[in-house]
This record gives sequence, C-alpha cells and structure tokens, in this order.
Amino acid sequence: MSEKPWQGRFEQPTNRHVEEYTASIQFDSRLYRYDIEGSIAHCRMLAECGIITHEEASLIVGGLGEVLREIDRGDLSLDPAEEDIHMAVERRLIQKIGDVGGKLHTARSRNDQICLDMRLYVRDVIRHGRTLLLAVRKGFVETASRCMGLVMPGFTHLQHAQPVLLSHHLMAYYEMFRRDDERLADCFRRADVLPLGSAALAGTSFPIDMEYTARALGFSRVTRNSIDAVGDRDYLIELAAAAAVIMMHVSRLAEELILWSTSEFAFVEISDAFCTGSSIMPQKKNPDVPELMRGKSGRVFGNLMALLALTKGLPLAYNRDLQEDKEPVFDTADTVLSTLRLLGRLLPEIRFNEDRMREMAAQGFTLATELADYLVRKGLPFRKAHHAVGQMVQYCIQKGKGLEDCSLEEFRSVSKTFDSDVFTFLDLRAAVDQRVSAGGTGSTRVAEAIALAREEIAAIERGLEA
Repeated sequence: MSEKPWQGRFEQPTNRHVEEYTASIQFDSRLYRYDIEGSIAHCRMLAECGIITHEEASLIVGGLGEVLREIDRGDLSLDPAEEDIHMAVERRLIQKIGDVGGKLHTARSRNDQICLDMRLYVRDVIRHGRTLLLAVRKGFVETASRCMGLVMPGFTHLQHAQPVLLSHHLMAYYEMFRRDDERLADCFRRADVLPLGSAALAGTSFPIDMEYTARALGFSRVTRNSIDAVGDRDYLIELAAAAAVIMMHVSRLAEELILWSTSEFAFVEISDAFCTGSSIMPQKKNPDVPELMRGKSGRVFGNLMALLALTKGLPLAYNRDLQEDKEPVFDTADTVLSTLRLLGRLLPEIRFNEDRMREMAAQGFTLATELADYLVRKGLPFRKAHHAVGQMVQYCIQKGKGLEDCSLEEFRSVSKTFDSDVFTFLDLRAAVDQRVSAGGTGSTRVAEAIALAREEIAAIERGLEA
C-alpha cells in the first residue's frame, strides 16, 4: 500500500477496500497525456516566476518526458493504490529524479489539476467532433447534389403530406448538423479557460503567472474566479448536452433509414458493408448500423442526466462526487465520435430507389394543397378552397381513384371555380417547383441551399488549412 500525499494528518492507513472504492485511475488514466502536458507548462511557469530554479525545471520536464514515453510504451503499470493519474505520474517522476520531483506540485492542487486535464481533453474532443461533423455535412451535400430532381413524398404525422425533393429532405439534416457544429463551437469557447492556479479553491500565495501557462497550453483566457474554476462542471454538461442533440439528430436519420429500407417503403438500399444477416433466416438483411446509432443515443441522453443529477445539489467548491463526472463524459465522447465517424462513411453507401419514391410521392393525395392554392389564385378564400378540395378527396376515396384520374366535370361538381387549367397543378415535379419561398422545396431554392452549403464548407476548410 503506497503512502498517501496527505498521510501526515492520519494515524491509520487507508483501508484496502476504501482504496479500491475511491480510486479513479482505472478511468482517468486516459488523461495521462493532458496531465503531463499541463505539468510541463506549470513547471516552466514556476521557473519563469522564480519559484523553482531553471535547473530544477529542466530536470522535472525531462523526467516527465520519460514518464510519458513509459506510459506510451505500456511499461508503467498503474496501481489503484495511486488513486488517480496525477499521483501515478508524480510518484513515478519522484522515483526517477528524486525529491526535486515533489516541487512540481507547488502552487497547485489536484482540484485545479483535474479541471485542467478535463478542459484540455474537452477541447480535443470538440475539435475532433467538429471535423467529423464537417465530413457528415459534406456527405449530405454531395448526396443531395447527386439526387437533385428526385421527388419523394414529404410526411407529417408519418402520413403522406406534400411532394418534396429528396435533396430538400437531405438538406434538412445538413441544417441540423450545422447547428450541432455551432453548439460545439460555443461549448469550446466556454471550455477554453485555464483553471490551473486556482489550487484547491482559494488560489495560491505564490507569485504565479497564469497568463504564461494559458499561452503555453493555448487557452484564450484564465479563470476569473478560483471557486468557480474547481467547483463547477457546466462545460462538461454543455458538451454532454451538445452531444445529446447530435445523437438525437443521428437517431432521427437512423429511424428514417430503417423505415425506408423496409419492403413496405423500399426507398433505400444500404450497402451490404453496413448491414448484417440473420443466424436463422437466410434472406434477411438487417440495418444494424442505423439501429445501433438509434440505440446508442439513449446512452448519451442518460449520461447527460447523470451529470445533471451529479452536480445539482453540490455546495461550493470541490466535492469528491465530482470524481464521477469523467466516465459519463468519456462514454459520451467515445460514442458520439465513433457514431459520426461511421455516419460519414455510411452516407455515400446509400442508394435511393427513384421509381419507388416517385410512385409513392403521387399517393395519398399529396397534391391536395396545390389544388387548394389553385382555387385561392382563382379568387376563392383559402378556407372555402380547403373545404372544396377536402370534398374532392372524399369523393376520390369513395370512388377509389386519385385526383389525377378525375375529369373536369368531377372537379366542377364540388366547385365551379375549377377550370381546364387545373390539370397543370396535378404534375408532381411542377408542384414541387412552385414552392419558391425561402427554404422551400423548389428546385431553384434547393440548388441555392446546396450552393450555400458548399460555400460554408469551403470556408471552414480554408480556416482549417490556415
């Protein structure tokens, strides 16, 4: 059993079961790179401020580099008795360079140290997530461009509503994921704050230079309140919330792909590489990847609730409860990043059944609204036009025919406002292209949306290259 850094206050050693119960090293060990990166910046700052000598700093930084390489190689075993990754790194450092290694912890606490590690981690997760979101957004744009002109039924209440372009439907997801990217960008801004120097909760009496450390680690600013810095986890909750919204959007798309791949819809064919079969039914081709994406969204939602419940009743500042923040955050990040990575590869592997979509777009009286608009253009108030077309639909249901099958006399039997030009409003593509309002499904508007999306993506890519 290792001696604890706080053992001087205690007469008895820690119970072995308590050691196991309170240890976090089994999951926070994944933060070792961030922990060592932060320690190196902190050490150099201490030397710049004259708190330790430059010779001591050089020895410590060199030792930390060796510890990093040992962990990278898998040569350093991490014992639960070390409690956490901070103590494991520090203990190994002291073993390598002697007591001077103990000076590294000057002017900091494990409280601000773990907050630093998590903020460094969150920044990397967000950067990675935004890169993957960009690939997904490009996938929607390319697919929408490739499918331009393909008409499908638009749905409300999962009932046939109005015909729309498939490209318009796909670009709706582009907009959702664009907002998801904006949420991650906002989250990054609030996570991009240096907490190191807040110590346990009250700051430190040493003349440190937090701005130096912030610059070394690429933070845009330092904390304005040491209690807030170590006591709150809203940046983690915000990441979890943004991730939950991403997964909600992924789950909605997954649900549509699952429905559309059924024989009842037969709108899409998903590549064999993204499906599995049945152990008993040889004919089966199951959309397992979308189903798992839909299922994994529940885990991410649960992680958000766990973080909210964890922090809702905590008095300021630090409480040991906050050790439990890491596993839901790690699981959320792993789940969302792997999902987005796979989604970006799945999109190009989807093939759409144009004939089936067009056939279904004409069913369910989807042009009824066009007929109502036609009557309004003829001078009929919309409510009366709505009623007349409703009567026409009811007539068709009774006769077992579609609107396009009716004669002019049948149309005029419900309203004398109908004239011979009514049939021009019963063409699917013409009906779609009449939807010219901003954000509408008309070909011109959808082409504009695709062009704008390409410009947005190009601007982001230029920024990444700069």
